[in-house]
Amino acid sequence: MRFKGLDLNLLVVFDALMETRSVTRAAERIGLTQPATSAALRRLRDYFRDEIVVAVGKRMHPTPFAEALHPQIQQALRRVERAISMPTEFDPSTSTRRFRIIGSDYIMVAVLVPLIERFARTAPGVRIEIIQPNEHSVAELEAGRADLLVTPEPFLASWHPSEVLFDEEQVVVGWAQNPIFARGVTADDFYAAGHVTVAFGANRTPAFADSALSRMGRERRVEVTVGSFASAPWFIEGTSRLAVLHERLVRQIARRFNLAWARMPFDFPTMQEMMQFHEARAEDAGLAWLRQQMREVASENA
Repeated sequence: MRFKGLDLNLLVVFDALMETRSVTRAAERIGLTQPATSAALRRLRDYFRDEIVVAVGKRMHPTPFAEALHPQIQQALRRVERAISMPTEFDPSTSTRRFRIIGSDYIMVAVLVPLIERFARTAPGVRIEIIQPNEHSVAELEAGRADLLVTPEPFLASWHPSEVLFDEEQVVVGWAQNPIFARGVTADDFYAAGHVTVAFGANRTPAFADSALSRMGRERRVEVTVGSFASAPWFIEGTSRLAVLHERLVRQIARRFNLAWARMPFDFPTMQEMMQFHEARAEDAGLAWLRQQMREVASENA
């Protein structure tokens, strides 16, 4: 199939070369021989009048032209892939579809664990892959490598559709034997204590509560920063440290750790947890079913 003189199959080779930076690995990925992949690279070079990738030492590096072209080609290929793989109907009782969801360990505990328990009865063939959020989460959704991004409203991409999953209150969590919980946590108690905070990814993006607290202008004494919500209790139990975590999560972990929790001792914003999907997936019947299942589970576990 040619489009304006270009064999469209070459775009698949181009994408593989840009992803792997290797003719050998690109050939393995797309199921061609190495000579056939090398020949495809020569044809790409002839068509675009650019080297595409060049050898520097033992590695291949893209040219500036190829780097600029790749996001556009990748997006076009992902759109085609989604279009041809999207079924017009979805039957959960017989489907073997795998959904990839970007969500924190909080979302895993609050929604995905009971969701998968439900699927054991209603959709036994459906599979869920859970991906921890990081600074590349929106790019993963954009590239079609994730079906759904579950995140607080401030972290959404404005150009893709989203919908509310649930509203969530934040609570103060500490060791059950910490005396401040017996007498009632005050704002002074809160700021006098050491704190455990949560930050994600290489850029250390703070969790919703920690981000909101930083904007309130009063400094906390942060003693420990962890990369997941589930890690926080290990640094709280047996200490005077506090953390601000989601109420749904705290109800679950308080059963497994000797923890107490209380309402925030000052006005604090309610978090709106959202589900976001690629605009090209708006008519995906399977994804619409998944979102509805998640809303129902979240409501049941409120």
